[in-house]
Amino acid sequence: MSVKKFLNDPDDLVVEALEGLVTASAGRLRLHRDPLWLESAAGGTDRRVALVSGGGSGHEPLHSGFVGPGMLDAAVPGAVFASPTALQVVAAVRGVDRGAGVLLVVKNYTGDVLNFRIAAEIAAEEGIEVETVLVDDDLASESDDGPGRRGTAATVVVEKVCGAAAARGLPLAEVAELGRRVVAGARSMAVALEGAVHPGEDVRSFDLAADEVEHGVGIHGERGIDRRPMASAHELVGALTEPLVAALGLADGDRAVVVVNGLGSTHLLELYVVFREVAALLEARGVAVARSLVGPYVTALDMAGASVTLVRADDELLGLWDDAVTTTALTWETR
Repeated sequence: MSVKKFLNDPDDLVVEALEGLVTASAGRLRLHRDPLWLESAAGGTDRRVALVSGGGSGHEPLHSGFVGPGMLDAAVPGAVFASPTALQVVAAVRGVDRGAGVLLVVKNYTGDVLNFRIAAEIAAEEGIEVETVLVDDDLASESDDGPGRRGTAATVVVEKVCGAAAARGLPLAEVAELGRRVVAGARSMAVALEGAVHPGEDVRSFDLAADEVEHGVGIHGERGIDRRPMASAHELVGALTEPLVAALGLADGDRAVVVVNGLGSTHLLELYVVFREVAALLEARGVAVARSLVGPYVTALDMAGASVTLVRADDELLGLWDDAVTTTALTWETR
């Protein structure tokens, strides 16, 4: 018997969820069905850069929850943990292009990279200027061979900063360069207390004993780099955060944006404990928490666990971060 979830037919899950999101948005979002993609209804005819991102479903609110003024113009959803097609992506690019070009924000997974690249080539042949920012922040998957670091929660920071830059009217090349600067200064790491269950199935992505955790997991249920004994929050969070500090070379006087991200079934009560530990570790090293997000932003279905993302910050990036944003998952007035 499959694990209990709110489902009708598992094959209809993604479309039904998008229909619910659009209905709840009270007219702020539009759903295109053939091919499937989601658009901000804010629209407008102003000539500015448009942002498109996407990837497999199951990571909500990424990416559909970040469509709206100040972030994405469109999100392109695939099936659960599966890339959208190139035809979906190019339809979104055509739909949101306002004559100033389109920025694609792509997480570093083989299917996403391939299909977004094909879409970019088709759009370019049609005369649409396209730039791509590849997000590869997951330190656990760093390797000299293979596809390299996976794209995880730094994607949210890239989409926010680039969305603000586009809203300010910056040209495509500058918006893309800002995104690449965010990526270069971002690293993430995740730990799972329990694996995820794919909708309609009853087998977890991995099994853990009661006294074990999976360190360095991916957001598609990928196994980690090692299995460790369950420990205190202080120890678990230190094991996530210290390698990030070292990888970025953060030192006394530096500033960082911190994202403490829930992987799907971890309660905010726990996530704030995680953030407390991250903040204390950074403070002890003289690194200031310039801005922060705490919550489920890049999930892995119902995985129990959390990820920590650190992004090196400067005045320009913080100014763009503070610009107004209006999406279903992230909203604030200009700070």
